[in-house]
Amino acid sequence: MGSGQVTAPVASQSPEPYRFRGRRITVAGLGVSGVPAARALHGLGAHVTVVNDGDDERARAQAAELERLGITVRLGEQAASTLPEGTELVVTAPGWKPGKPLFAAAAQAGVPVWGDVELAWRLRGPDAPPWLAVTGTNGKTTTVRMLASILEAAGLRTAAVGNIGVSLLDAVLGDEHYDVLAVELSSYQLHWSSSLRAHSAAVLNLAPDHLDWHGSMEAYAADKGRVYEGNRVACVYNADATGKPSTEDLVREADVEEGCRAVGFTLGTPGPSQLGVVDGILVDRAFVEDRHRNAQELAEVADVDPPAPHNIANALAAAALARAYGVPAAAVRDGLRAFTPDAHRIAHVADVDGVSWVDDSKATNTHAAQASLAAYESIVWIAGGLAKGATFDELVASAAKRLRAVVLIGADRALIREALARHAPEVPVVDLDRTDTGAMLQAVQEARRLARPGDTVLLAPACASMDMFANYNRRGEAFARAVRELGA
Repeated sequence: MGSGQVTAPVASQSPEPYRFRGRRITVAGLGVSGVPAARALHGLGAHVTVVNDGDDERARAQAAELERLGITVRLGEQAASTLPEGTELVVTAPGWKPGKPLFAAAAQAGVPVWGDVELAWRLRGPDAPPWLAVTGTNGKTTTVRMLASILEAAGLRTAAVGNIGVSLLDAVLGDEHYDVLAVELSSYQLHWSSSLRAHSAAVLNLAPDHLDWHGSMEAYAADKGRVYEGNRVACVYNADATGKPSTEDLVREADVEEGCRAVGFTLGTPGPSQLGVVDGILVDRAFVEDRHRNAQELAEVADVDPPAPHNIANALAAAALARAYGVPAAAVRDGLRAFTPDAHRIAHVADVDGVSWVDDSKATNTHAAQASLAAYESIVWIAGGLAKGATFDELVASAAKRLRAVVLIGADRALIREALARHAPEVPVVDLDRTDTGAMLQAVQEARRLARPGDTVLLAPACASMDMFANYNRRGEAFARAVRELGA
């Protein structure tokens, strides 16, 4: 698979047009996707009813705004569980679980259910730009933003859209004309997408996440794999990935257009039809003449910010999608150099007394934390929060030799402490028995006491933040503030 073609039945790029005018359509959920969907469908002449299980102040304000347009809104758990009479189509917010009573009622009535991505795909015009799509457990946002930067460096009109930046509906229905779109897609969005057919797509990695929503790892992987269905040019996969199913397994199972190629990316020396790294250089052996003998230099590892292994993998995946679209090598280099990473993603905060302080608050699961920990040699690790059903043995065992010490915070810190006792019993552990926001300042003070010159103090919690903070951004901001107080 790493060197050849993926050949399968040709997939249609354009589903049958759906007539919206006069149709009775139910939109499930308000918020960032439901409100734009309801507005768009109403503008197309559909009779729209929005149902939402929340009935708080924000929901009522959004409902009032839509009702002024003539859209019916029903709030509350009962309303959100009942399929409005005469519904011909349900368009759902991506976060709604498949087991909701509304969807069972729709299935019983033979009513199709679309997500916001499926709706956007169906609403594209005849001259719509192609989509370069990215999914995976971790790294999606960074990869899509890298891809958009590379496309812009090539002089193309583009935007980072989907689960990031501009909403897909705005990109599809707005006045801005794009040459190509860099599209981030979550497993939730892909679950509700049946006719999406990307130009090329990448699955960056697969690790257990959101299993409470999908029901199993197999179902989660299958939803991720939907991004490859109908690809025209390239299915980009992680050649270094282990475990079953792998991203390459998902490529093998996909029905794609005739001639669509499997293109791998690796942190090692690439084989034919792969991108990889040779002597600190990112190279392409997929989109070159005679890929069995030739390679094209794309950029230096130093052009990737930060040059952590998992971020180099993100850059290779972005480069593969850009090259699949025909972007020249120089634009890959220029785009990576121009790219600035988002906050709280392995972000260097400060150096204090010879110790480097790094904020990776976005590492909200074990897979992300493992990648972050692998980037440094000697670490004082700040971890903990809401585990979301995760276990930590594999993470701790893989990082044990790198750990100088560990400071634990958050509601489920005991799970990490127990894994440390099993796999790294010699590593000093400070267990802060508190979940208030002020715990971060104490954690930083403890980390400073434990760190030695040359160490990295790394906030990579491996857990969600909501036990202590509104979101991972607030957690990272609290860490950065506390670090800056040290250097004041």
